[in-house]
Amino acid sequence: MRHFEAIAKKLILSLIVSLVGSSVLHAADTTRPNIVILYADDMGFGDLGANNPASKIPTPNLDRLAAQGMRFTDAHSSSGICTPSRYALLTGRFHWRKFHGIVNSFDPPVLDAEELTMPEMLKQHGYSTACLGKWHLGWNWSDIQKPSAKPTLDVKKLSKRVFSPEDFDWSKTLSGGPLSHGFDYYFGDDVPNFPPYAWFENDRIITTPSEPLNITPKTKEGAWEARPGPMTPGWDFYNVVPHITDKVVEWIGRQRGHDGPFFLYAPFNSPHAPIVPTEDFTGKSQAGGFGDFVMQTDAEVGRILRAIDENDFGENTLIIFTADNGAEHYAYDRIRNFQHRSSGPLRGVKRDLYEGGHRVPFIVKWPGTVPPGSVSDALISQVDLFATLSAIVGHELLAGIAADSHDLTSVWKQNSPSPRHSIIHNTMAGAYAVRNDDWVLIANKTGAHSKVPAWFEEENGYSRNDQLGELYNLRADLAQKHNLYATETVKVKELTKLLESIRSKGQVR
Repeated sequence: MRHFEAIAKKLILSLIVSLVGSSVLHAADTTRPNIVILYADDMGFGDLGANNPASKIPTPNLDRLAAQGMRFTDAHSSSGICTPSRYALLTGRFHWRKFHGIVNSFDPPVLDAEELTMPEMLKQHGYSTACLGKWHLGWNWSDIQKPSAKPTLDVKKLSKRVFSPEDFDWSKTLSGGPLSHGFDYYFGDDVPNFPPYAWFENDRIITTPSEPLNITPKTKEGAWEARPGPMTPGWDFYNVVPHITDKVVEWIGRQRGHDGPFFLYAPFNSPHAPIVPTEDFTGKSQAGGFGDFVMQTDAEVGRILRAIDENDFGENTLIIFTADNGAEHYAYDRIRNFQHRSSGPLRGVKRDLYEGGHRVPFIVKWPGTVPPGSVSDALISQVDLFATLSAIVGHELLAGIAADSHDLTSVWKQNSPSPRHSIIHNTMAGAYAVRNDDWVLIANKTGAHSKVPAWFEEENGYSRNDQLGELYNLRADLAQKHNLYATETVKVKELTKLLESIRSKGQVR
């Protein structure tokens, strides 16, 4: 009952906004920008050429985007892993207020019906909305699961449960996905390395996954990582990324005949494992298979940007490019094998509390509004996109909605200092760090979750921590080599108190 009441409240609010503000919205059609969020998967800060002069990976399209807009050097995802960062981006709320881990295969949604999402907010202001790519926020699989389904235990422990193709009625509709949370259209494969390996469109699976996963080819780099489960016959992992881009380009073209602005959320499946660049990109970078996959991701971004321009949307489209977290732990081998540092000057990789786990590429292009060729060192988080876009479209955020989000419009327009001074970093339950201006306190024995090779620590001057936590001044020590926890005790106490305050009371806007 609570689920349906929440949906009813959302519908009533949307109707009120539509009726009261319809004339204003119509008059603003030429001024409200189209909004496009391009969201890479497991791309490190140093994988973007504009961020890393020593990069071995050409990223010409993203570098050009940075030259046309504002590049941020101190931007952060909410988490060091996939699902939590996506949740935070779409709700303006830090993930750790609700959960920590990812949505595993056939898990239910992490988004509740009563939570206002970014596309729901934008729909109230006349936007058509679409998500194309990696969803990874869960579905109500109980809608299609047969009562007789009996999952088995995965012997390789890659997932908790393994279902067979016969456990589901694939002809039925699925709720809880993008269409249940504000998107008018969805196309994608949900998660590239999770079953079912199939194409989703809107609230249906449109290719029947009638056989178990039976593909385990050698990847270009790293582990295969595909979880066992139902698969569409002939499923081609190498075709997933380009096919989704094809659909994005088609969707953009269809907007030419529509009145009103659009919101496109394009969460890429790349360069996340399995690392499967197509033959056109294999061997083209100087950083192995992952570097080739980053190059392909850059090329897919280029295709989308060209579609925006070719359909005459370029001058009135706000484009945001960022990533959900840092690069996977294979990044350490990449340093030895190819002398490419996916984290750039930062310490840590995906999952870590160190900067490399959550400091990510971030570019904003908005012709006529965001100064081109600009670089900002303002401290920002992806949760800030909700309040910023709300301000742009004139949406008043009610108490409790996007409560962790800050309006960054002055930063984008005038390269002003950030209104944000603090961020709570978290990936795993029980392990937190707090950033405040130049300082960061890791309230844990170590900021690493992924195993760090001994050779890397030795070659880069890192030592094992013998304190209860870690404290760094990032302005003086961006690489986080000099732990000041034992000497700066006043700062440790100050940041410990701040961490407790934000966790208990919420972010102060």
